[in-house]
Amino acid sequence: MYKILISPILFLFDAERIHYFVCELLQFAFKIPFVPQILRSLYTYDHPDLVQEVAGLKFRNPVGLAAGFDKNAEMVDELEALGFGFIEIGTVTPRPQPGNEKPRLFRLKKDKALINRMGFNNKGAAVAAAKLANRKSKILVGGNIGKNKDTPNDKALDDYLICFRQLFDVVDYFVVNVSSPNTPGLRDLQEKEPLTALLRELQKKNTEKFNPKPIFLKIAPDLTLSQLDDIIDIVKETGIAGVIATNTTISRADLRTSQAEIEAAGAGGLSGAPLAHRATEVIRYICDKSNHAFPVIGVGGIGSAKEAIDKKNAGASLLQLYTGFIYEGPGLVKDICKSLVRK
Repeated sequence: MYKILISPILFLFDAERIHYFVCELLQFAFKIPFVPQILRSLYTYDHPDLVQEVAGLKFRNPVGLAAGFDKNAEMVDELEALGFGFIEIGTVTPRPQPGNEKPRLFRLKKDKALINRMGFNNKGAAVAAAKLANRKSKILVGGNIGKNKDTPNDKALDDYLICFRQLFDVVDYFVVNVSSPNTPGLRDLQEKEPLTALLRELQKKNTEKFNPKPIFLKIAPDLTLSQLDDIIDIVKETGIAGVIATNTTISRADLRTSQAEIEAAGAGGLSGAPLAHRATEVIRYICDKSNHAFPVIGVGGIGSAKEAIDKKNAGASLLQLYTGFIYEGPGLVKDICKSLVRK
C-alpha cells in the first residue's frame, strides 16, 4: 500500500518539507490510544534468531535506522514501534546550527536515490540529550556526533568531546562522523594522523568512565584501498569498537537520472540504490582484510531483503536503513527481519 498509494503522493512535494510533515504526523498519531500497539503489530517482527550481541550490546534485531532521519532525537519511541532494532540520532553538534541553504534534499526517483547537502542541521547536543532522557522505550540508541561548521579542524576535538559529554548518559553507543561531504573540510579529518589523534583522545575519555560506551567510526565510500587499510589500522590502534560503512558518496557514476536533473540538484552526498554495490565492497574489504577483528555496521543502498543479506554475507554484523526506508516504506524492516530468519 505504501508504494502504490502513499509514496506517489508524498513524492509530489518537496523532499525536506514532506519529511517533517510525515514525522509530525507520526508523532501526532502515536498519541492516539491503541495506535502504538497497532503499529507494532503491523511492523514489528521478533524472533530469537534475530537477537544479536555486538560490541557488548544486545540488539533485538540487526536492522537499525541510520543517522539523519531523527537528527534531534524527537521520535525514538515512535520509530521503535516501526520494528527497528536500534535507532541512531544526529548528526548532533555542540551548538545548534541551521545547516545549509534550502533546497538541500532531492529525490532521484529513477535511481531510488537521494542527494542531500543538509549540513548537520540540528538543535544542538543539549536538546538531543534532554529528549533522550525523557524517552519511554528501551530500544538501543546511538549518538552520531560531529563538529559545528564554523569550528576549524584543529579545534574539532573540542566539539566531539562536548557532544560526547552531553550525550554519554543517554545513548548506548557513539558514532564519530568525519565522513559527511556537506561540512567544508570535514572529510580532511579522515586522514590517518588527525583521525588517530581524534579517536585516541575520545577513547581515552571513554575508558575513564565507569561504563565505557562503544565508539564507532563512520567512513565514506569514496576512500581508496590504502585509506581503508589505514582505517583498519586506526581502529585497532585506538581500540574503538568498530566501523559504520558507509556514509553517502560524492560520486555520480552510472545514474539513470538525466544529467540535467543531477546538475540541478547540485552538490551533496548521494545515498540509496546506486550506493549498494560500493558499500558492500567496502564492508567486505574491511571484514576480510581485518580478519573480522571488529564489528562493521553495514549501511548504503539497502532497499530490499536481498541487499540486506548481501551485506550480512559480506561480513556486516548489523544493518542500517535510510533511503530504502523512504522509498520502500516501514514494511521493509519486517521484510528484512523475516528474510534473515529464513536465511
